[in-house]
Amino acid sequence: METEKQSELVRLCIEAACESRESVEKWRRQRRSLERLPSHLADSLLLHLCRRRLLFPSLLEVFKYSVEAIDLRGENSVDAEWMAYLGAFRYLRSLNVGDCHRLTSSALWALAGMTCLKKLDLSRCMKVTDAGVRHLISISTLEKLFVSETGLTANGVALLSSLKKLSVLDLGGLPVTDMALNSLQVLTKLQYLDLWGSKLTNKGAAVLQMFPELSFLNLAWTDVTKLPNMRSLECLNLSNCTIDSLLEGNEDKAPLTKISLAGATFINEAEAFLYLETSSLSFLDISNSSLNRFDFLSQMKALEHLDLSSSMIEDDTVELIACIGANLRNLNLSKTRVSSSGVEVLAGHLPNLEILSLSGTLIDDVAISYISMMPSVKVIDLSNTDIKGFRLQQVGAETDLVLSLTALQSLTHLEKLNLDHTQVKDDVLRPFSSFQELRHLSFRNASLTDFSLYNFSSLSNLISLGIRDAVLTNSGLGLFRPPSTLKLLDLRGCWLLTKDALSVFCNSYRQIEVRHELVSISPSDQIGSYCPSSSQSPSRKSSRALQANQKQERIALPKSFVDQRLKYSREELLALQYTTSSLSMTHDRGEVI
Repeated sequence: METEKQSELVRLCIEAACESRESVEKWRRQRRSLERLPSHLADSLLLHLCRRRLLFPSLLEVFKYSVEAIDLRGENSVDAEWMAYLGAFRYLRSLNVGDCHRLTSSALWALAGMTCLKKLDLSRCMKVTDAGVRHLISISTLEKLFVSETGLTANGVALLSSLKKLSVLDLGGLPVTDMALNSLQVLTKLQYLDLWGSKLTNKGAAVLQMFPELSFLNLAWTDVTKLPNMRSLECLNLSNCTIDSLLEGNEDKAPLTKISLAGATFINEAEAFLYLETSSLSFLDISNSSLNRFDFLSQMKALEHLDLSSSMIEDDTVELIACIGANLRNLNLSKTRVSSSGVEVLAGHLPNLEILSLSGTLIDDVAISYISMMPSVKVIDLSNTDIKGFRLQQVGAETDLVLSLTALQSLTHLEKLNLDHTQVKDDVLRPFSSFQELRHLSFRNASLTDFSLYNFSSLSNLISLGIRDAVLTNSGLGLFRPPSTLKLLDLRGCWLLTKDALSVFCNSYRQIEVRHELVSISPSDQIGSYCPSSSQSPSRKSSRALQANQKQERIALPKSFVDQRLKYSREELLALQYTTSSLSMTHDRGEVI
């Protein structure tokens, strides 16, 4: 309790110090106090200043004896002047200036010879070239270096061989050749090496055996087809490669825990996984790959994450997943030919599954009853399927209509449900009143109306709600009383809503981020920024709408309610809307039609 109070006090002090430029000017002159500030507090203060856009080059000087870690990612103002101050930081251990596009090679001169710097991130700083590397190689303490998508050439990469303490090296997107990689053999402490998009070939890949401690390797988007055995390798990425053989060799096999082969083309499927030690494999991504056979899955008993999306798997091979389902926590079968029959095979075999994606599959409402037999599920994606929310059940000579979504009530851990682009309608959503643990719910359906939005008010733990392309009206939005936990309401595509109605709602629930074509603000900006002037009150029309909505709040929608707007097309509804307005105006003038 004492620690919590202390942390809260520190947070309040930091927020007060970063309140404005005036508050910064008050304490920046207390140089001695700042020099004695503990590093973790100095790091936090500097980070808050950066986020509030209150940090400028000369202010950095007061932190040069206390700050140990600086994150300036994406700050476009960072240039040579900033680097001149940062180079004077005596105890700086970590510096992240990734995506700082004004940073040049000459600006890195200020970092030359730093004695404590261990981690440097220059990712996507395109103006950093081989000349900049010549400044970096004087920092002998560097252990982690990220230079992906910079202006380095193969010659610049070869210069990095001077940094003998490197354990992490990210060269993603650089034209690393076989010769350049060969020059890096001296980096025997390398554990992490990223070479995606490089010019490496099978000849250069053979050099990878010379890194005895290498545990992470990314060769995605390269021409490597054969990879030699590396006994220390744990994580391998060969996405979008053409694969002949993996880790071939008779010596000790690599203790792999994670493999990503998304989009890969396999030359020899029978031997693709022949040399792999899969007893410890927990992550496998073979989405969008050319694999037609999945027999190898039966040996992967430790799998927790399996991505088969956009693959050739069908109902007759789903049994291979059921055999290894005991430890599965994340299963992605999106955009496959799996149907409800395939889901039936999985039922009862996935006791620990938490995330299930069946988007774009051939399933229908029958699958929902089988999904309900997966007791640990927290996230379900049923978007782009034939789900209607009901099914017909034969009972003797009679046919009963059963609300299929009711089966999901048994999933007590369900937190997120995606029903975008399904065929559900208002009258099948009544079971949702029982989904009290649901935190994220998404619909994108032109058949939903105000009735559905009104019913979602009862979901007491809901954080985000999407009800896109629905036939919602201004009065329906006014009737909606969101749960106190709601932070995001996505109404994009709800074309009948007007700017005035959205304005009233935003001003009434300022903690909610509303997404709509007529709204372009965040919750923190909603106060006074939705209207043309922050001093203006809502228009008379908005005030009347608010009063009308308050009266409607007491009106309950009958269970038999049918939204008659569904009879009409979008164009017909617009025509009716204008016709109604003109009739009202004529009546006000006392004219007889």
